[in-house]
Amino acid sequence: MKEQEEEIVNRVANSVLEVFDLEDYYPEGERVSIDITQWLWQGLVLKEKEFRDALKNYDWQQYQNKYVALYCSEDAIVPAWAYMLITSYLQPFAKKVMQGELHDLDVLLYNDILNGLDYTAYEAKPVIIKGCSRKPVPEEAYMLAMQKLMPVAKSIMFGEACSSVPLYKKPKL
Repeated sequence: MKEQEEEIVNRVANSVLEVFDLEDYYPEGERVSIDITQWLWQGLVLKEKEFRDALKNYDWQQYQNKYVALYCSEDAIVPAWAYMLITSYLQPFAKKVMQGELHDLDVLLYNDILNGLDYTAYEAKPVIIKGCSRKPVPEEAYMLAMQKLMPVAKSIMFGEACSSVPLYKKPKL
């Protein structure tokens, strides 16, 4: 007697489980950092006239449509207005400008995106926050996603549907 072949059923695809993939929200675009010590005297001291002249004569167009992180690699005292002045030159070209390292820039970009999402599609549903990604998603983005999903989701897991870690289950009232 021949064994009947059973149809393979994708139970994950047929479940009510919602996948929240942070990679879907990855902001495309080149990220660059600018070390402002290049405009400081001996890399340590801001001399206002020289600083302003250097910024005025710098090619800012090279940052067209880029995300820019401004930082100082030396232990120099840099007034807040210096970063603001650099930002004023970058603003017409860059997609976004912030003070910090490239990692900080990615965290800020994800904060902006995740804070602007509508989470009602996840209302009272089990959600899995996808864990694997080919793009550099900062860990802080996973934490923010967790905070945003907890008020609406029935439960939250992390990983892949075939091997996930349970993180949260809404208490029954």
